[in-house]
Amino acid sequence: MPETTNRLIAEKSPYLLQHAGNPVDWYPWGEEAFARARQEDKPIFLSIGYSTCHWCHVMAHESFEDPEIAELLNKWFVSIKVDREERPDIDQMYMAATHVLSGAGGWPMSVFLTHDGSPFYAGTYFPPQSAHQRPGFADLLKALNDAWQERRMDIERAAIQVVAQLAREDKTTATIPADAPQRCFDLLAGSYDAKHGGFGQAPKFPRPAVFTFLIDRHRRSGKEEAKSIALHSLRKMADGGMYDQLGGGFHRYSVDDRWFVPHFEKMLYDQGQLAGVYLDAFVLSGDRQFARVAEETFAYLLRDMQHPAGGFYAAEDADSVNPYAPTEHSEGAFYLWTEEEIRSRLAPDTAELFCFTHGIEKGGNVDHDPHGEFTGRNILHRVHSDLEAAKRFDMPPAEVEAQLTAAKLALLQARRTRIRPHLDDKIVTGWNGLLLGALARGSRILQDPSLLKAAGRTADFIEENLYNPASRTLMRRYRDGEAGLAGQLVDYAFLVSGLLDLYQATHEPQWLRWSETLTEEQINLFWHDSGGYFYDSAADASLKVRLREVYDGAEPAGNSVAAHNLLRLARLRDRDDWHQLALRLMDSFAETVAHYPPSLPLLLTAWQRRDGHELPDEV
Repeated sequence: MPETTNRLIAEKSPYLLQHAGNPVDWYPWGEEAFARARQEDKPIFLSIGYSTCHWCHVMAHESFEDPEIAELLNKWFVSIKVDREERPDIDQMYMAATHVLSGAGGWPMSVFLTHDGSPFYAGTYFPPQSAHQRPGFADLLKALNDAWQERRMDIERAAIQVVAQLAREDKTTATIPADAPQRCFDLLAGSYDAKHGGFGQAPKFPRPAVFTFLIDRHRRSGKEEAKSIALHSLRKMADGGMYDQLGGGFHRYSVDDRWFVPHFEKMLYDQGQLAGVYLDAFVLSGDRQFARVAEETFAYLLRDMQHPAGGFYAAEDADSVNPYAPTEHSEGAFYLWTEEEIRSRLAPDTAELFCFTHGIEKGGNVDHDPHGEFTGRNILHRVHSDLEAAKRFDMPPAEVEAQLTAAKLALLQARRTRIRPHLDDKIVTGWNGLLLGALARGSRILQDPSLLKAAGRTADFIEENLYNPASRTLMRRYRDGEAGLAGQLVDYAFLVSGLLDLYQATHEPQWLRWSETLTEEQINLFWHDSGGYFYDSAADASLKVRLREVYDGAEPAGNSVAAHNLLRLARLRDRDDWHQLALRLMDSFAETVAHYPPSLPLLLTAWQRRDGHELPDEV
């Protein structure tokens, strides 16, 4: 523990605790910080990030640990730190403001506010000093302080305009047009990368909702192109460095267009959704490769990410200790290998086979390495199939598979001697809901009772630790024996979705009853009747506006999942009122869908299921 600490030392968030030893006089989000800003007539610096974020670490080291920059922040600003994973409502509002003010967004998010929380300047990562026509953080602080002192009225006027723009509501009486799914498919197909899979150019993100839409589209229309796009993309993702070839599970995204070099953090919400998508691909194709990816992802989660009492941790860090230079800490170090170490760990013939199939090179296999993090080292990825290796080494494919399986186990054992990346050990209700559903479905599709047991333990953990039966409300986060922070729409919607999958796997009525109770409370807390949709957060006096997500991204939009839930519950509980609510909810997004249908592929999947037709999970 550092010699001196700030107020963040009393928090539960691993991200906030990472900053508890900074010389910056940080406050957690709350009235105390705003009261001090008013009392001392200072603007607020709001920094939002998460504990496994590489560039958050960089800015922390360069700026927040720097005594001179900390002195400027402490002298001119009241500084607030927020964990976006604990408070997605705060993150959502100020990310929207950051897009308005700067035209871009990301983390760390750096936002400057008036006393009442209205944003007037925003950006993401800032280097400590100005260079190459890019403002440095120290110079930016001075410029904003000067503006606060000399042009206060201009700042306040601009902040009011930003809030007004955020508060604009998209009210519509339109309905989703009948051709919306076809237009969505056409636009996705138009941006499809036929060589590497996925959509668009680098960086590439694995949007699970897109694959859910494509697979559903094929099942409904028989469209072979939808099937081939989905399956080819999923194969390429699983072959790439974005997939952990030894331990299972997916990294956050790929910085290139071929899924090779990832940003190395592993997020629970990715694992749950992608495991579910690979299950869908297995059901669709019968190809065991997809089942294997789901099985390995589940194995990773059960081995490395599960709380002893049930429930799963949030994430593992992008950065880790370099096993070849233990005083260094860099992105992806835990997952990288020299050719020399691989050959030292495996028998010569097996090493030759593994290096051939996994693209291992003596000088390292990463060509573009602007930060020098991969020099002489290799990211594991599949460049040759088992059949190609069988031809090259003149051995039966079954022998290739057996040798590679043994090689992976040996290297995984060797990797376990390394220092693991930092574990963000908070348990997030909604993310556990996403995984709960995948585990329950996986138990049926893969015929694996251990997955059903894990799903049940997860549901039990949430019910015992994150649910108040008296108020029928959820908390969002559990850590270190304590639950905290009010549940958001995604916590209710994602958990209900998982509980419905658990009910379908077990037919135990308690899970159906609980999902119905949670949905009733979700309507009470989040439903916006005049708009016909759910807000993403409950009413909070400290936030200027309540918003709704209009994009199925890394996490699906809460309303998209809620639409599926309402349709499923309407059928299971004979609730026509909820069926009508789902129809109204989906139509409230008609303008967004009309403008760009691929924004909401999961919502469109629900819209196609509005007739009550549910597709099976059997192979």
